[in-house]
Formats: sequence, C-alpha cells, structure tokens
Amino acid sequence: MKKIIVLGMLLAALQGCSLREPMSAEQDTETPTLTPRASTYYDLLNMPRPKGRLMAVVYGFRDQTGQYKPTPASSFSTSVTQGAASMLMDAMQASGWFVVLEREGLQNLLTERKIIRASQKKPNTPVNIQAELPPLQAANMMLEGGIIAYDTNVRSGGEGARYLGIDISREYRVDQVTVNLRAVDVRSGQVLANVMTSKTIYSVARSAGVFKFIEFKKLLEAEVGYTTNEPAQLCVLSAIEAAVGHLLAQGIERKMWQVVGDNSVPPQNETLDRYLSQNRVTPEGEDE
Repeated sequence: MKKIIVLGMLLAALQGCSLREPMSAEQDTETPTLTPRASTYYDLLNMPRPKGRLMAVVYGFRDQTGQYKPTPASSFSTSVTQGAASMLMDAMQASGWFVVLEREGLQNLLTERKIIRASQKKPNTPVNIQAELPPLQAANMMLEGGIIAYDTNVRSGGEGARYLGIDISREYRVDQVTVNLRAVDVRSGQVLANVMTSKTIYSVARSAGVFKFIEFKKLLEAEVGYTTNEPAQLCVLSAIEAAVGHLLAQGIERKMWQVVGDNSVPPQNETLDRYLSQNRVTPEGEDE
C-alpha cells in the first residue's frame, strides 16, 4: 500500500513540474478556435501607423529547406508548413502597413475574370457582373524570401533520478526554424530591405515509473509519461511576423516609408525602438 501511495505522489509531482497539464483523450473533441497568436503578432499591431499603405504582392514564400520528417513518421511529410505564403500575407495585413494584392492564386483570378467577360456578351447578364471590369491594380513592392533553414536537435538533454525502483525523468529537444524576407522595388528591382529571423521549437518529454517486488513473486510495475511538442507551424508564423516587424523597422529608420506625423522627428514608439535595438546589437568582442 505504501508503494502505491509513493507512486501517486510521484505522478502528482510529475504533473506539477509541467507548465500545463497533459491533454487527456476526452479533450480531443474541442471546438475549433482562432489560431493562437504570439507576442510578435501584437508587436505588429503596436507599430507606428503608416502615412500611406504600401501596395505589395507575394508570389510565393516557399519551403527551401528540403527537410522531411524522420521515419517512421512519414517519408513524404515535410518538417515545416507549405503554407508560409498565406502566413506572410496574414502578417502583412495585420500590420496595417500594406495593401496586399492577390498573386499566389493569380491564374484562378484571371480565369474568373475571363468567365465574367464571356458572360457579359450574352443576353440576360446577371446584375452582379453587368459593370465593366476595372484593370487589376499594380504593386510598387514585392516581398520575396522563404523558409531557408530547419535545424533539428540544436540542443538536447534531460535529467532523471532512480531510487529503490522508483524513477522520474525529463528529456527535451530544441529545433530551430529560420526565415528570410526581403522587400523588392518593382520598378528598379532593387532590394530595399532584407531580414532573417529564427525561432526555436521546443519538445519536452516527462515520465515516471516504479518497479518493485511488493511480495514474493508479486511484482509492481507502473509507468506514466507524456510529451509536449511546440507546433512547428506556429513557430514559423511567429518568425514570419517578426520578419515583417523588422522589415518595417528598417524601412522607417532608413526613411524608405513614412509614418503618420512629422517625419523630420524620429517616431517615439516602444515596439519600434525594441526592434531597432535588436538590429544594432554589437558583435561579441567589439566595443560600441
């Protein structure tokens, strides 16, 4: 009986060490919710407001890592999301600095416009498509880049203890994803700003167990554990949001785009100052 009490206390301690309790099978039926947002999203909201929004397009933001999940998970499943372009456009719109024009699905858009023009030549044209189609808007800026690195096991380790057949352990692994984002002037092809951001991905496994003879030929053996994996797509989203924030900060500092107010005076904004200070970090071994 004492052994069972000790095991119960051990499992309670294991749960207490975690940041949040492990998800049980009964919680798998949760209703859909909005995607959780990291602090980088709110940084975009807190950036200075633009004097005029920038007309920008994104043709693609590809996974350039070539990384696949290790077997036996899948030989055909990529390690990072293939929807980074959608994440980038979401971050651009959230910032309030860009008018984002559709280019990733441009062929679908052109096809639909052809269908409308063909329908206008026929009698009984529906009211919603009777007006002549205006030309598509052109952009002044193009955002390019992609997910350029996914490094696994950047750091790993753990700790554990065993005493009289009772053990508890914790293991962790840190991966890292890196994205590159650059703003290109459509007229000249000049790269106006270029940034690279990285985000770590944490995986933690905790376990506890007991292996004891409670009576002759009677063995008590029990084990419990769980693993917490930080969603890789949310880390990619956070890295992209940070890249957009740094891109805006670079442009404001270099006066490539203007903020609301007197642009002869540097804007006072805590979020902007923090991003600019990160760009001015002095390398180790050098004086400022």
